[in-house]
Amino acid sequence: MAEYLCRLGTPGGEVVVRTVEGGSEQELRERLAHEGYRIFTIELPKSGLKAGIGAGFSRGSRSVRIKLDDFLLFNQQLAALIHAGLPVLQSIQMLQQRSPNPKLRQVLADVESRIKGGSALSEALAAQGETFPKIYTASILAGERSGNLDDVLRRYVEYTKAIAQLRRKIRGALTYPLILLGAAFLLIGVLTTFVIPQFTQLYQNLNAELPTITTVVVGFSSALRDNIYWLAPVFVVVALGLASWRRTEKGRRTIDRMILRVPLVGDLVRQMTTAQLARSLATLLAGGITLVESFQIALASVANIELLRTTETALPKIREGKPFTESLAAAGWVPPLAVDMIGVGERSGSLREMLDEVAGFYDAETEVKLGQLTTFIEPAILITMGAVVITILLAIYLPLLQMVSATS
Repeated sequence: MAEYLCRLGTPGGEVVVRTVEGGSEQELRERLAHEGYRIFTIELPKSGLKAGIGAGFSRGSRSVRIKLDDFLLFNQQLAALIHAGLPVLQSIQMLQQRSPNPKLRQVLADVESRIKGGSALSEALAAQGETFPKIYTASILAGERSGNLDDVLRRYVEYTKAIAQLRRKIRGALTYPLILLGAAFLLIGVLTTFVIPQFTQLYQNLNAELPTITTVVVGFSSALRDNIYWLAPVFVVVALGLASWRRTEKGRRTIDRMILRVPLVGDLVRQMTTAQLARSLATLLAGGITLVESFQIALASVANIELLRTTETALPKIREGKPFTESLAAAGWVPPLAVDMIGVGERSGSLREMLDEVAGFYDAETEVKLGQLTTFIEPAILITMGAVVITILLAIYLPLLQMVSATS
């Protein structure tokens, strides 16, 4: 008996991809036809699930950006329709007509046409370029093969919600420090370009001898105002140059390496990456994907290039049959506690459940680290802003105080 990868049309009009055992291709065709299936293709898989991912997931060049809320709503509705027993094609048609997002309607229209042409849902979604994450399309493929597409969709929705919630917490924690920083630059700019020049003119008219601090601040203000017309373009060019360099592999790796060396920030990045990698692996394993393929796909969730470079070295070791925990520990950045927890899950046969626990634990740790980071950043900004403002005020009013003292 051999296993064949079959793309079939069910009696209800649904297109599915399943792995079916058969003595020969001809015998399998006759049996499936007798059971009422419409046969699109039957082939021997080249390497298990990898063949499906490699061949079925040939990604297109198109890419449409869809809002996260619309994407989540689409998946929730699709899971509900499939759970209710509606065929995939009919579910996609209904959602395509009722979606409030015109971009999503356009994407679903293409998905619908591909399914009508005999493609599986996973293939039709993967053909949309980078519109849908690779983790998502791989999960859909696993759901099609296991026959639990609605469960896979629900798990992916929970995964996406957890990631989105963490990002909202990060934005919320950094919003106030960024507002403080913006206010500081604005205040310093107003004092430097408008207030100081007025007092400078006054002191020049009085021929007053200026203290050192006033001389330095006035000199800085004058240099800034006199050279603003060429300093601003230079600043813009440098900023654009840094942004372009950041997009290169060398630039991104250099910056990511520097980020990992920053106190608190480096630990925060490692914990966030640990949580996201663990959650991605748990989601893929829950869909029935092998550990090797799950790890290969989940690497896309590692955003830091330096961490990705060291983590990729674990993949060949896992393929060679070495323990997952040992291979992951060799990356050198995964927290020891996470490695120990994953090791317990691997030895007890509950790896997926333990990966979920690791993700939840390090989500909580990330919140703690974010609190520590904001607790440090906010006073640092306030103290720096206060020191600069006090320096400017001293430079402005110290000559006046000296003149008052001299006349009394």
